[in-house]
Amino acid sequence: MSIPAIRLNRQFLAWPMNASPGEVVAWFGAMQAQDYLAALWALGQRTAGATETTIEAAIAEGSVLRTHAFRGTWQYIAREDVHWILDLVGARVIRGMASRLRELELDDRALRRCGEIFVRALEDGSQLTREEMAGALERGRLKGMRPRLMHVLGHAELSGIIVSGGRRGKQPTFALLAHRAPRVRNLERDEALAELAIRYFQSRGPATAKDFRWWIGMSLGDARHAIEVAGKSLESRVVQGETYWMTPGKPTRSVKGGARLLPAFDEYLVGYADRSAVLDPRFIKRVNAGGGILKPAVVVDGQVVGTWMRTLAKGRVTVSTSAFSALSRSHSETIDRAAADYAKFLGLSHR
Repeated sequence: MSIPAIRLNRQFLAWPMNASPGEVVAWFGAMQAQDYLAALWALGQRTAGATETTIEAAIAEGSVLRTHAFRGTWQYIAREDVHWILDLVGARVIRGMASRLRELELDDRALRRCGEIFVRALEDGSQLTREEMAGALERGRLKGMRPRLMHVLGHAELSGIIVSGGRRGKQPTFALLAHRAPRVRNLERDEALAELAIRYFQSRGPATAKDFRWWIGMSLGDARHAIEVAGKSLESRVVQGETYWMTPGKPTRSVKGGARLLPAFDEYLVGYADRSAVLDPRFIKRVNAGGGILKPAVVVDGQVVGTWMRTLAKGRVTVSTSAFSALSRSHSETIDRAAADYAKFLGLSHR
């Protein structure tokens, strides 16, 4: 079993999914989105025919929502899934924030008051920038919130009060979740855990229970229970003494000779606790030096072979790569084609 080859197929990096951005996000359950521009490309290269403009349009109209969820970080979540996912993980993440909220002197009463003010400010359908949300709190006589605004907004997202709106220029906005995503599904806890396990392993398998536990930010016991209640929707294989899970089915396209420029925090890396199947442990610190940062990665034949960065100029993007070791001419050519794909996504020429 070639773990990298199957993951490339399951993650639609071997070829993009012929679907809408919202359907791609739903396949994954959720996708890491803490770096806004990087996340556009993470979703875009998995969506057939996508450009940066079409991905932003999906966010603007609300089929793809950006909100705090798993591990207390920003995620893309499909509109139809956001309520049951927040029902499952929101309160748990908030409990994990309790000590930090106390340090910031944000008690339940203050946070409830902030939520009420946000509802009033947004109930007419408005989408407000971060600065405008801070202004709403000040007009509501809640002073001194600006230094703590990030935590207040995150709490309101995890509580299911607000969610992303469309960008206004380069500024993100916030809207009422109830306006952007009417509730369409109610899942009991075991149903939600099973659904989450299926979404995770269909899009990221083969993966272990520990990988799944890392991604959902819950206990290993919860992860194993989720696998159990998913039942026959999942199958397992043992590789070198480790049990890997995925949904039934085989890869349908060869990935030999393919290269991808993955953005920072891409699910191909961030979706797993153990990344050794695709990233040689000798080079981990070249990609993940600490502080929760995962750099943009160059992937060839399923393996991370270096990092990359972009430089924008008028009408052009320059892609610079830093390989871990010497690359063959054929590999360099495939990387150049990947850079051309990225430039096309941005609507720019490249070098």
